[in-house]
Amino acid sequence: MAEPVAIATWVFGKTAVTVADDLLRKGASALDAALAGAQAVEDDPEVNSVGYAGLPNSIGTVSLDACVMDGRTLNCGAVAGVENIRHVAALARRVMEKTPHILLVGEGAKLFALQQGFPLENLLTPKSLEQWEKSKPGRGRRDSVQPAPPDDDYTSHDTVTVLCLDKEGNLGGVCTTSGLAHKLPGRVGDSPLIGHGLYVDNTAGAAGGTGVGEEIIRIAGSLTIVEAMRAGRSPQEACELAVRKVNATAARRGVHPARVAFIALNTQGQTGAACTARTDFKFAVARNGHIEVLQGKEIAP
Repeated sequence: MAEPVAIATWVFGKTAVTVADDLLRKGASALDAALAGAQAVEDDPEVNSVGYAGLPNSIGTVSLDACVMDGRTLNCGAVAGVENIRHVAALARRVMEKTPHILLVGEGAKLFALQQGFPLENLLTPKSLEQWEKSKPGRGRRDSVQPAPPDDDYTSHDTVTVLCLDKEGNLGGVCTTSGLAHKLPGRVGDSPLIGHGLYVDNTAGAAGGTGVGEEIIRIAGSLTIVEAMRAGRSPQEACELAVRKVNATAARRGVHPARVAFIALNTQGQTGAACTARTDFKFAVARNGHIEVLQGKEIAP
């Protein structure tokens, strides 16, 4: 029997791991626990980067992405560009379980959601709409009328990724987000892409990302970390390797590394977390009822 562990991105990950840990200690599967934890954050109107109250794109539409993966079987499912459906992580699981596909997008994903009994909802709240207005490029803290670069802190890109290890020694993971605030309609980041925002394999480990998805996609971030663990690196070493790769690709393009962070978990219950400079990344870990919020290691360019 393994000691259950849950790890999730950002301070609000504490909500996710609290829910997940309670289920894991009752014998729930890693994927069930990770999904319940992620959904608790999707439901929180105080979190403007996932689910209900997520910040809209450039035309004011809340567009959500998510994926799930089972480390025992490598089964996975994902949705992208979904509007008016709150629980997109659960929808991604339905894609995994009810279709022969892995990824559904846009109106097709919404139609599938309706067929599966998901309700249509207005995901905007007065508070999230106000925050979206204040954070438009050229407003708020910035005096310039030029749009801010995509990694500036006016954007919301605090994806929630939840990784769990259950009593049976199986790994499961969920990644869910509303993506970059003020993104172009149709933009998809790393979060619904298996191997980028999330990858889970019992034979190696689990990893997930958060931050500017374009940078994570460039290095296949989560798969890079899992394969590093397969090669013998610890979760911490593997996360640091991925961040260094992000730094290196930014240097090749002559730009400053965007704000990106990674978490990882292996079947021994070891965890890791690292981020690029200026990210101030925090993450939450739960083990047998003990929950703590920790600081990810910053890797300078």
